Amino acid sequence: MPENRSLFVLATDIGNTETTFGFFAPETGPNAEPLATFALTTKKHLTADEVRLSVREVLQLMAEDAGTAAPASFGSILSCVVPSLTEAWREGLGVTSGLRPLVVGPGLKSGMRLAYKDPAEIGPDRLADAVAVRTRYGAPAVAVDFGTTLNIEAVGADGSFRGGIIAPGLSLGAKALSASAARLPEIELSMPVHAIGTSTAEAMRSGLVLGELAKVDGLIDCVFDELGGEALVAVTGSQARELTALLRHEVTADATLTLRGLHEIYLSNPKLQGRAVAR
Repeated sequence: MPENRSLFVLATDIGNTETTFGFFAPETGPNAEPLATFALTTKKHLTADEVRLSVREVLQLMAEDAGTAAPASFGSILSCVVPSLTEAWREGLGVTSGLRPLVVGPGLKSGMRLAYKDPAEIGPDRLADAVAVRTRYGAPAVAVDFGTTLNIEAVGADGSFRGGIIAPGLSLGAKALSASAARLPEIELSMPVHAIGTSTAEAMRSGLVLGELAKVDGLIDCVFDELGGEALVAVTGSQARELTALLRHEVTADATLTLRGLHEIYLSNPKLQGRAVAR
């Protein structure tokens, strides 16, 4: 079995809508970019065998993208916000890699002080965002993650995780609007041409997209107020590319923020790495 530091590392972030992977080279530090990334639609029901199949296929594709061979054994870290999927992914990753995956949650060190009433409540993706934004950009800093939910994480000037904000995301808001109001249709989300819509679909699009931008800008202002001043804002998530340039605040797009945070948490727990899976 290779020593821990000589292992490739696979970071897996299972969100409600999308599952993303980052493939990290051996012996790289906490600010390293992944050699390759991959994204799949999150399936709500998976067996451990289905996870094994997915991981093998994804690992092979990412290794090809990185110009290397897929490793037979590798370290792994898992963030999962869908509790019903955690065990299947834990088992599937372990069997595929031969090593127990690290699962972000209680018992795992984050490397930062958590000024949170109950640290066990912090979502693993939120924690990863906070860790990565501090490492790359310093403190204070703010991470905005556009996903099924909108997550905003605040890192104080002392480098501690101060907490954050959770709100419905853009796609969730759109689904709730059409599901709860019988006469409102499902619409395609895109940037509206005008704020004042001249059709029901246009009016909904304005309310959803422009409302999301106004919400995020307003919440960033609230976070700045409580941090005692402005801070760098890094934006990530599935809809970040489309929305980043439209925000009033100056922000930095960072597509690999969560994956880098997971990799850093993995590196912060050397004693838990390299544990063989019981056969």
